[in-house]
Amino acid sequence: MTRTELAWELAELFAGLDIAEINEALAKNVPTETLEFICSYCESFGASERVEGGLLKRLPNLMLLGYLLRIVEERLRPEIEEVGS
Repeated sequence: MTRTELAWELAELFAGLDIAEINEALAKNVPTETLEFICSYCESFGASERVEGGLLKRLPNLMLLGYLLRIVEERLRPEIEEVGS
């Protein structure tokens, strides 16, 4: 499986979850300190880049999805083909 395929699989998986299931996945895989950091960082980034409205509210979700993707990549490292392999 390539990194791109893995990313699409993760995105499709999360698209099929309800809020309670997403919260459970986050609680099991993301430390509270990391969640707090991501929210704080997104607020600071949004303010500095003048990001507002719905986009600002979705920014932490995007960062969390990227964080979870990285966790899955590390757990599956031997099974993921490197780009250009």
